Amino acid sequence: MAYLIGITGGSGSGKTSFIRDLRVRFSEQELCIVSQDDYYRPREEQILDPKGVRNFDLPGSIDHQAFLRDIQGLLNGETIVRQEYTFNNEKSKPGIITFKPAPIFILEGLFVFYLDKIRELLDLKVFVHAKENLKVIRRIKRDQIERNYPLEDVLYRYEQHVLPTFEQYILPFREDADIVINNNLSYHSSLEVLCGFIQCKLDSTGL
Repeated sequence: MAYLIGITGGSGSGKTSFIRDLRVRFSEQELCIVSQDDYYRPREEQILDPKGVRNFDLPGSIDHQAFLRDIQGLLNGETIVRQEYTFNNEKSKPGIITFKPAPIFILEGLFVFYLDKIRELLDLKVFVHAKENLKVIRRIKRDQIERNYPLEDVLYRYEQHVLPTFEQYILPFREDADIVINNNLSYHSSLEVLCGFIQCKLDSTGL
């Protein structure tokens, strides 16, 4: 029986870096990580705000049916193949992502706690948190470098899209989390704890 861990947190909280460091500790045969970032709907389907800017930070921006369908497929032993989502970055060429069944699954994304059908699948819920000023700085660095967004656009989206979404759809579920990681300075102690927990689960399966 697979064990499902959900990891969420606001944009800029550091959950992507946390998961990247977690990923290298385990093999693909031990751990499968599925990110909601690879399930964004096409740009033309994203809702426009009053100024005509597409809002990628609403629950509806994600194709949750496809996300849930692929999770269920993985739990049934299927291998899932998807094209990487590049966030409208013309400098980035999308790759092909392959998800393979494993005894431990990590489901990662802004809305993995918000959606009932996904939240109910989770055996462990982890919330990565950070101070708001730190999240803004991290968001600026990420969106300018990785996604080729201009600074003015990054700040507008954070104030008008990211922060309202965090307060309405993400933060309320922090109280339901089994583990809250405060990533203001470092998450490495928490990373060691979670890695130890996952290893214990793997040991119990005989892997």
